[in-house]
Amino acid sequence: MKSTVTLEEVVNKLDHLASPLSTRMPNIKVFSGSSHPDLAQKIVDRLGIDLGKVVTKKFSNMETCVEIGESVRGEDVYIVQSGSGEINDNLMELLIMINACKIASASRVTAVIPCFPYARQDKKDKSRAPITAKLVANILSVSGADHIITMDLHASQIQGFFDIPVDNLFAEPAVLKWIKENIPDWKTSIVVSPDAGGAKRVTSIADRLNVEFALIHKERKKANEVASMVLVGDVKDRIAILVDDMADTCGTICHAAEKLIEAGATKVYAILTHGIFSGPAISRINNACLEAVVVTNTIPQERHMQDCPKIQCIDVSMMLAEAVRRTHNGESVSYLFSNVPY
Repeated sequence: MKSTVTLEEVVNKLDHLASPLSTRMPNIKVFSGSSHPDLAQKIVDRLGIDLGKVVTKKFSNMETCVEIGESVRGEDVYIVQSGSGEINDNLMELLIMINACKIASASRVTAVIPCFPYARQDKKDKSRAPITAKLVANILSVSGADHIITMDLHASQIQGFFDIPVDNLFAEPAVLKWIKENIPDWKTSIVVSPDAGGAKRVTSIADRLNVEFALIHKERKKANEVASMVLVGDVKDRIAILVDDMADTCGTICHAAEKLIEAGATKVYAILTHGIFSGPAISRINNACLEAVVVTNTIPQERHMQDCPKIQCIDVSMMLAEAVRRTHNGESVSYLFSNVPY
């Protein structure tokens, strides 16, 4: 015996299924902090929406003031702020923006932090050392952040410092694309990690390219100063591709490039996710035996590229925009771990 279902029952059933989605997926608003407005603009251009209105300024005593210029009640809010430039000011600005949106009844607030600040201070490496990355995780949570989107954390276990979801995107797919398009003899190249900590990152890229990898073991006397380096692997008559997650003063990268040329490498490229380039970094790169230093735009690079013609930039705004879109729509972001969205 066949059961008949009326049109009204079907409509009621569809309404019942749709109602949780409509409450879970409110409208979207994207705001930019002052650290990287260009990246935020590229993200909203990709999403096909306008950047939210926000005014950030400082009082005469240097306190940060934030004014959200439109309603965020019931909205799905994304705040783009990278850990670059005046890091402490920008971090404080992000916290205030998150809190302002949260107490203005935003449905969910996601902090999009392409370069996570204080990520290198992720463990007690000596007596009485702080674990500042954990402190930053705590204050982000306390300020009201419901979700974090970041890229290439210095140590992936920083995700465990949070009690809220963290999506740690990888620059690797964009790096692979750049290598295949810009290094003619990449099939006979060798991928090199400038330190033991980056071995996992380098082996992953070498496997995807189906090439060999090498490792440089370094010993530090103190922070930002490398004492000695030992190369493990054969780079003779090959193009060497140095891969790391960040470059600050560039001492390690430039020393590693010298070591590789001494060991017989024909050319050396450096590919870094976060190009901080502080202190003597630019002059070191200009004087180093590097063909190109390739970085992503998780940190503003316009001024660095003007000062150093060797620096080239990979745009990762489409990966961050796709992560925002997928998060907003309740879709999986794991596709972005191995693919570049077009």
